[in-house]
Amino acid sequence: MNRRQKFIFDSYYQKSINLYDTTELRWIGKTMQADSPAQEKSLRTGYFKDAAFNALQISYTAGEPIESLIPRLEKLIKHYEIYQQALADEEGEPDISPLAIDDWPGQYEECVQVISLCILLHRTDLLTRFVALLDRAGYAKEDTLYEDLLRKHLPGRADLDEWYHDHYTLLIRAIYATDPEEASDLLKQYCKQWYPAFAKLQTSWHDSHLDIEDDDGSYVGYWAFEAAAAAFLYGIDDSKLDHLVYPKDLVEYARVNSQSATTQIGRIEAGKPCSKTGYWFTPAKSDSRRYFNQGEVMPGFSDSHWGDTIWYWSAEE
Repeated sequence: MNRRQKFIFDSYYQKSINLYDTTELRWIGKTMQADSPAQEKSLRTGYFKDAAFNALQISYTAGEPIESLIPRLEKLIKHYEIYQQALADEEGEPDISPLAIDDWPGQYEECVQVISLCILLHRTDLLTRFVALLDRAGYAKEDTLYEDLLRKHLPGRADLDEWYHDHYTLLIRAIYATDPEEASDLLKQYCKQWYPAFAKLQTSWHDSHLDIEDDDGSYVGYWAFEAAAAAFLYGIDDSKLDHLVYPKDLVEYARVNSQSATTQIGRIEAGKPCSKTGYWFTPAKSDSRRYFNQGEVMPGFSDSHWGDTIWYWSAEE
């Protein structure tokens, strides 16, 4: 286990990831307490969305390969869309946002984390789908950081000088700093104050590492993904930045892979021929990474709790 934060250990991770990945299976045939069927559906789909996000975060925290985050991100965006539809049906508001980013700092942080993961993993397609859920609700052209994270990939973003939450001021200043050393220093300051700032904000995850008992707990990791995305997008020097919450290897991954001819990872459904000779993996089966020759039919695993078997390109060696 090549953990990325010191609070996690193998038995805790194995139990946690299994619980998150089997959440939907465990709720088959069960209902959540609610005042109406519509409310029950929104509660259920919101719970599934949270489980998918927790699974993605703890996988990264535990040291899983960065490529393995991509199918988890795909799954997460799909769950946001399902949750938004259920919430819209419950509230009678077709364009309601799945996250109230103006009122709740914790939900704003979740938003910029997801946006940043889409950027760092080079999934503009997923970024577009996720941002559409918030733009439709009226969040476009309202917040500087939200727009600045999007403008490099999505056309027509606004240029403005106002933002919802003061907590992000240092990061915004880093993006707009004209002196490279100042930008680096502001990025470092932002990471230093990131975790302490959330002690007084509306979050359920702050200090969760203190509540781990045996293999039980809710800690999944503490990551300022938005700081990494800003450094990548705006060329901020992070070579001297070494902080617990800064996902430095994700920035390196983004930089290395931005030079590729294609920024979308290979993806093949089970039963279809392999498109490129090399190594592939699937989240539908543990330790699945194996070598396929071009034209070889990709196998499926019908007993997997993950769902459909989809193979993802890993490497040529």
